Amino acid sequence: MFSVEDRVIIVTGGKGLLGKEIIARLKKAGAIAISADIDTPSENENEIFIDITDESSVDRAIKQAVNKFGKIDGWVNNAYPRTSDWGKKLEDIPFVSWQKNVDMHLNGYFLCARTVLEHMKLQRMGSVVNMASIYGEVAPDFTVYEGTDMTMPAAYAAIKGGVINLTRYLAAYYGPFELRVNSVSPGGIFDGQNETFVSNYNKKVPLKRMGKPGDVASSVHFLLSDDAAYVTGHNLRVDGGWSIV
Repeated sequence: MFSVEDRVIIVTGGKGLLGKEIIARLKKAGAIAISADIDTPSENENEIFIDITDESSVDRAIKQAVNKFGKIDGWVNNAYPRTSDWGKKLEDIPFVSWQKNVDMHLNGYFLCARTVLEHMKLQRMGSVVNMASIYGEVAPDFTVYEGTDMTMPAAYAAIKGGVINLTRYLAAYYGPFELRVNSVSPGGIFDGQNETFVSNYNKKVPLKRMGKPGDVASSVHFLLSDDAAYVTGHNLRVDGGWSIV
């Protein structure tokens, strides 16, 4: 089930919270899972450097993977570039920060997706999964941040909404070449957040808990697999029911 045996799959942001879990899941399923990250690669042969905001870096990373493994079967746009002032409240966001975050994140996903899909066209097979968010589809419930200094960054909503519709566009455009493009929209993922926030969040979500990285990894695995061979342009919500209430 969910066969990805011997598939070469690149995961951007592979050293992050979700990236590590996605790679572990794919490796367990028999894939050749490659971490593509802006951090310096270790001695692990399945790590490559990539800066998704730099066209030449993206080109080099893809060529490096193809030269080494002969193909790219899957690509996961999971990197999460952001400015140092990420997380400011709406009224305090400098316009230049807004511009830079949209440019790095949304445009970086476009750059990676287009470049790898153009390569996949030559193979006439391949699958891309873009990491989106429930906040690309629904407005935030700001009550979950009450009692904390946290908020939901405004640029995040614009970026992830763009990612979801970009996914649909790419799916329609590359479908005739037998290529699939889908997105995954996680809800809140537990990562040691403020206890008050976690409590507020758990009270709202129907499953009464925040998500785990493994919840997202299994969904990405499915969309990359042969079992999803007739699924494209889909946005898979993995949110414990958050978006239905």
